[in-house]
Amino acid sequence: MRLFVNELDDEVLKGRKHKRATDVRGDYYRDTTAIIHSSPFRRLKHKTQVFFAPSNDHICTRMEHVLHVASIASAICRGLKLDTELAWAIGMGHDLGHTPFGHVGEEIIDSLREKRELNKFEHELNSLRIIDFLADHGKGLNLTFAVRNGIASHNGEKFVRQMRPIFSDKDPSLFKSRKEATCATWEAAVVRFSDQIAYLGRDYEDAQRLGVIEKDSLPTSIKEVLGKTNAAIINTLVNDLIDYSSVEEGIGFSQKVFDAVVEMKEFNYSKIYKADLLLGYKRYFERLLTLIVEYLESLFNEYQFEQKPYLEERNMLAAAFSDHIIEMRERYLEYDGSFDLIIFDYVSGMSDNFCLDCVNEILKPEHLNDQLERSITGKWFDVR
Repeated sequence: MRLFVNELDDEVLKGRKHKRATDVRGDYYRDTTAIIHSSPFRRLKHKTQVFFAPSNDHICTRMEHVLHVASIASAICRGLKLDTELAWAIGMGHDLGHTPFGHVGEEIIDSLREKRELNKFEHELNSLRIIDFLADHGKGLNLTFAVRNGIASHNGEKFVRQMRPIFSDKDPSLFKSRKEATCATWEAAVVRFSDQIAYLGRDYEDAQRLGVIEKDSLPTSIKEVLGKTNAAIINTLVNDLIDYSSVEEGIGFSQKVFDAVVEMKEFNYSKIYKADLLLGYKRYFERLLTLIVEYLESLFNEYQFEQKPYLEERNMLAAAFSDHIIEMRERYLEYDGSFDLIIFDYVSGMSDNFCLDCVNEILKPEHLNDQLERSITGKWFDVR
């Protein structure tokens, strides 16, 4: 078997916007540590993957998903004699740009931006925006070109049987949409497939656990090819990808396995992602996110960067937002030349839990109740 070799020079692949001396970790493992220590990565533990279930420890979160993708991609790269550390770094960072409430939240944020004639929201490019700009107080994480490209081009929603990298040195920040975001390395292509491998079986098992679908409801035609558990499905797909990938044809599945993958994708979409439970949550999350965006817009339009009025709102959302925009003011002018996206950047970065707490504070101003308690008239009756 011919070896998989990236056609771009190491100098390009390991290049950073700001040069750094290589240390004992190596370039790609260093990128992984930068991602792990970042605030956007920490928030993934409280972000929805598919099912909003903050009290259920056994339902997959966004952080668990990125760990699955990183481990699956590294296993495949080990089998193909590719760079496992590059694959791991891309996998760990690929979903940093996801919104609260999963893909439902992404659709809502995109819709809210469209109403304001702002550019389309796509989590792949938002992940790049975070690592290039928003993380570390506006300094970004200064990751290598190869990791930045893999994160921007991971698009796990588009299923293809085979894929070859383009090996282009185009700066990922110039991608205008996920359609333009092409893989520049074999490892980036592996991560795209690993994203699909990680969620197909896991979403099916979570749906069974929550009673969205009945147990053992996967069609026989899928079970006979892929297996009937998440572990079996991952094992089948990883080994098939290793066996059928080639330098000539690219990273890809056998036709038989790919047909089963497409059938399972269609099963998940019809039975899980479009289930009444998720559709009901979409209406609920739409109200929540719309409320937060409109509340912050009203404050920002009136007060801009004057902090005192934000603090007088007496809630953590207004206070935290004012700290953020004051700290990031100059960086937005340098990077964007405007503040058009400052609210959407902030809201899309929220965890599910923080989002819910913020809405609760907006709708139930406890400081007003505290004032009533301290007044002559009590909270529930007139004492006079």
